[in-house]
Amino acid sequence: MKHRRKKKIRMRGSHTHGWGSKKRHRGAGSRGGRGMAGSGKRAAQKKPTIIKLYGNEYLGKLGFILPEKAKKRIIKAINIQDLPNKEEINLMDFGYNKLLGKGKVIKKYKITTKYCSKKAKEKVEKAGGQIIIKK
Repeated sequence: MKHRRKKKIRMRGSHTHGWGSKKRHRGAGSRGGRGMAGSGKRAAQKKPTIIKLYGNEYLGKLGFILPEKAKKRIIKAINIQDLPNKEEINLMDFGYNKLLGKGKVIKKYKITTKYCSKKAKEKVEKAGGQIIIKK
């Protein structure tokens, strides 16, 4: 038996997939779709009815959507071993917002930060320092 590619693969990029009119083979008879399908740009005859039933707010776009990057919490971290040689440190002044626990604690640090790992907190407190978490 000879193997053939499926028709839908061959029809990729075709406007109608070989069925002629755009509205044929939608699975909704001759209605042009189900529900509010087709109530976009090209359905000028439907617009008065839509506005009467749903108001002007139904058509068009409302508000804005933040990009994915803005939604995420951006964390810039620094390890204990990379801390400057001061006793009082505000990590936000250096452009960091999280303290991580890699390295040895050499002083009694008083560190102000937004986020902190468990290991870092344990190490600083064991050395006699303290971590202040500011929101």
